[in-house]
Amino acid sequence: MAIFGFSFAFPFLSIFISKDLGVHTGHDLDLWTAASASASGLALAIASPIWGVLGDRFGRKPMLIRSMVGGAITVGLIYFVQNPTELVILRFLQGATSGTVAAATALVAAETPRSRVGWALGVVTSAVALGGAIGPVIGGIAGALVGLRLVFLGAGILLMLSLIPVLWIVRESPMVRMSGPRVSTLAMIGRQPGLKQQLAVLIGAQGLINVCNSATQQLVVLRLIDMLSSGVSAVTGLGFGLAGIASSAAAIGYTRVTGKLGYVRTSALAAALVAVAVALIGVAPWASLVVIGVGLNGLFSGVIIPATAGMIGQDTPHDAQSTVFGLNASSVALGFFLGPIIAGTVAATSTVPAALYVIAALALVLAGILATGAREPAR
Repeated sequence: MAIFGFSFAFPFLSIFISKDLGVHTGHDLDLWTAASASASGLALAIASPIWGVLGDRFGRKPMLIRSMVGGAITVGLIYFVQNPTELVILRFLQGATSGTVAAATALVAAETPRSRVGWALGVVTSAVALGGAIGPVIGGIAGALVGLRLVFLGAGILLMLSLIPVLWIVRESPMVRMSGPRVSTLAMIGRQPGLKQQLAVLIGAQGLINVCNSATQQLVVLRLIDMLSSGVSAVTGLGFGLAGIASSAAAIGYTRVTGKLGYVRTSALAAALVAVAVALIGVAPWASLVVIGVGLNGLFSGVIIPATAGMIGQDTPHDAQSTVFGLNASSVALGFFLGPIIAGTVAATSTVPAALYVIAALALVLAGILATGAREPAR
């Protein structure tokens, strides 16, 4: 429900900036889109490790509640934005106060038996992807009917409603207070040989796939704006909806592949296929082929994200789950921060297809990092 609220509105930032805030298509639109898309990622990267440490000390459920309330308020306030600067400020505040996926992931990883962590985080990723699939479709239709301002207000309301089942249903195990001096997260990780390097590779991989995804999401909208004279919101929503459905299915079914190939081979192969899908978006001569490329990107990304998160969850000590996933959220947020900057800069100085080729190259780099630097989790 929370991701449905976010994806109900944010895929259409470029359109909102252009139509509602009066920024002309071209160089200015590319740069303001990059700034507004990156602001939340920068703030989330700074705040996530802090929230993670607080989650390990005071509970993961309170952090999930905090993230939903923060997101609801900041997203809803975009309804009142009058210029791009105000939008960037609210996006920064949203990143600093939200982070629902990281909070939910840490809670699920800490409460799930180790043998089922990979599957459980796949379900979380699938739920995120499903919300991301439905949101853009309905948001695109709503934007065409009532305007994007009301879409942002509706998104804030949806985020607040998503808080209800968390308050009523979710239960967290009591926090066990350790006797004596508290052992630091680094000390807990350092006790296991090679774990620091493993987590560094996996956390870096999560950041890099989100560089690719956030950049591709922005570039797809700009690509369709160049290709279509009308109906951009609807076609964009269709593409992101297809990607979300594919990602949702992959996040649940990927464990069947890892059972045969292993986590490392599966995630590395999926990263290479992400490169193919992004390159397809760049060379596509028709909007329909762009939509297909977006769907394929969602399918293969839907394998990488839960697979690497599952490896992190299985290898991380229980008492360090929130801290490690907070660091992971920081890496993911940096990906959301850097992706739009890379995409917007290359698109503004060259072309949108050229920017897509750069992102495809980064996906190939990711495949190499996973294939050579990651190891299978202990079972």
